[in-house]
Formats: sequence, C-alpha cells, structure tokens
Amino acid sequence: MALAEAENPPRRRRPAPDPVAVLRGHRAAVNDVCFHPFLPLIFSGAADGELRVWDTASHRTVSSVWAHGGSAGVYSVAASTRLGNKIISQGRDGSCKCWEVEEAGLSRRALYTIRTSTYHFCKMSLVKSTCSTCCTQSGLSSATGDIESQSTVTEERELGTCCKGPNIMAIAGQESSQVELWDIDNAIKVMCLPEICSANLADHLTKQRGSSPQLLLRKKQELDDKLGAALDYAWLCKLSSLVVQLIYEDGSTLLWDVRNPGLPVSSVKYHSESALSIAIDGLCNGGISGGADDKIVMFGLDHQKGAFILRKEIKLERPGIAGTAIRPDNKIAATAGWDHRIRVYSYSKGNALAVLKYHSASCNAVTFSSDSKLLASCSADTTVALWELYPPKTDSQVGLKTRDEISQ
Repeated sequence: MALAEAENPPRRRRPAPDPVAVLRGHRAAVNDVCFHPFLPLIFSGAADGELRVWDTASHRTVSSVWAHGGSAGVYSVAASTRLGNKIISQGRDGSCKCWEVEEAGLSRRALYTIRTSTYHFCKMSLVKSTCSTCCTQSGLSSATGDIESQSTVTEERELGTCCKGPNIMAIAGQESSQVELWDIDNAIKVMCLPEICSANLADHLTKQRGSSPQLLLRKKQELDDKLGAALDYAWLCKLSSLVVQLIYEDGSTLLWDVRNPGLPVSSVKYHSESALSIAIDGLCNGGISGGADDKIVMFGLDHQKGAFILRKEIKLERPGIAGTAIRPDNKIAATAGWDHRIRVYSYSKGNALAVLKYHSASCNAVTFSSDSKLLASCSADTTVALWELYPPKTDSQVGLKTRDEISQ
C-alpha cells in the first residue's frame, strides 16, 4: 500500500496564477472596465470621474479624460461592435456620454451627451449583437433606417458583422423599478419597462390582453412595490424579438419582451437579497447571476415557454458578488467579489476552476476580451488587473487533437 501511494502521490492543486499585468494610474476606486471589440485597448472608469484608455500590449496609459464630475464619477463604461470606434461612459451625474476612439486616444470632448436624469447605482447595458431583422420585428427599428434584404441580413449574421439598426441602451429609469430603453445614436428614449400606461397604450393593451387599464396600472404598482429598484440588466437577442433580462433589489430576475412592455414574460427569485449582476451567454441560452447573498446562480432559458431553468447554485463562504461575466466562447464564467476575490468557473459544468487573489479591496467588475484570451478585473484598490486563463485553443490545435483521436 505504501509503495502504491509513493508511486501515485495525491494530486496537488496548482496555485492560482498571478495577473500578467497590473494597470496603475487611477487615483480613486475603479468602478468598471471593458475591452475594445477589435483593438488592443481597454477602458476603465473611476469614482473621481476619470475615464482612462490602456494599451493591452504595452500595459501603458494611452490617454485619459475627466468624463464626469468628480463628485459623480464614472460608474460604467461600455463598448460594442455596433458602436465601432466609440465607447459610452455613464456617470452618477445623470448623464451618459459617447466618446470617439482616435489614434491618440479618446476625443477630448464627448461627441454627444444623453441626459437621462437618473441617479441610481445601476450600470447601463448595450445591445452587443443584433441584426436589423431583430430590431424591425421588435418595434425598435429607426424610422429613418433602411430595411436590408433578407439575403444581406443572412450573410451579415453568418459573418458576425450584422450591426444595422439602432443602438439601444438600457438604463435605470426615473422611477426606481423602471428601466428605460434609449436609442443612443439619436439620444431618444424609446420606451420604459414596465411601460407607463398612456391613453393610447392603455387602449392597445386592453385590446391585446383583455385587461382594463386600471388593472394593468394596479399590477404595475404591485410590481414596483414588490421588486424595488432595478440593479442590472442583460440583453438577449433572438431572431423574433429583443428581450431584456432584469434583476432587482428584492433578488428577483424578470424577463421582458420589448414587444409587450406592460408586464414581464416570466420571473424567478434565485437570490434572498438584492441581485446585483447578471451576464448572458453568447447563444442567449442561459446565464449567471450574483448578488448580496452568499450564492452564485447558473440558469438556462427556455425561449419557447419563456421560462427559467435552474442549472446550479454555488454556495460562497463570503457573501457579495458585484460583477459577473461569461467568456465569448461560452466556456468560462467569472465573478467579482466583495471579498477581493475573482472566482472562475466552468460555465458548462459549474465547477470551480480558480480563485484569483490579487486585489486588496472589493472587486467591482470583470470582463473578457472579444478573443477570449484576456480577463480584466477592477477594484476599489484603484487598479485594473489582466489575467490569462485557460486560453482558447487555436484552429491548428483543434485539428491536431482531432487527428490524434482518429489515429488512436
């Protein structure tokens, strides 16, 4: 027995890796971070109002601007292929600003500013990938936008470059439980979720659902009282509609179809305290959420039934998840914790892969690069850390493995 144990010693868990780079330069807590969709750049926003651009190759600052007032700070930053060489910053001053990415860095002045008049602690969310078919059928298409032919839409969808139609942003509304959808290209508010019942809308909803306007208003008020403030959102883009998934102060997760904005399609309550962050996978088949309680939830989505499917609940030793992200290849998920830890999981199986221990204060957000090679985390310790974890296999590696399996 002793010999067998000597020949087969117990496997030791490999220590968690260190970050490949730490980006220092901010003088206040870093609230959010995002990668440029196709350039080697990363953007970070801090509580003192500074928006900074970093080069992911040299790990140096490219440029910075004071995007929002110091007392307000930058609460969220977002980029997408639909925006191209532009990014959006959200401040606690009730505004969202669009900035152009130039050769020398960010434009010195914002291209335009959207005055939302909302001051909640809730980060915005952009439609990251959609197509003109989705926007047209969902009723969110621009009145001046050209309608593409079906063949063109199909080709663009196959190439992954279908970026027509309006850029839609979700942001907390003036009513704490409402979420507003904005056309950010034209700085126009499109709708609210739940929709406020005007006379025309009430007539439309009455004909569509057979409910009286008074009943719908009462249901909306009950929904407001129950849920509290909306705290995060994620977009699901299907060929039939645009769907928004929202999480709320009471721990609930609601699914909304923008074609029927009066009431949610379905709802679940996975968290016992405020749900703080949600991420949806690239196929829109499920996601991961975290909150102020001591658990992380992985769930699936049945789009035909409009239902949630609980896949796994992960119990935490310490409560508090401020940010969640799923890698673009849908293989890895990561969370940012109040306990200064970044946790990495297999998205398909839900098992833990690593606990990253670099930051010395609460972690506020995590995000993956579009090529799935880098993970970025930001913290109240004023730093941004870059990590290389389980890099995706290249086409040559996949081909080599396939040939080896065939030969065996």
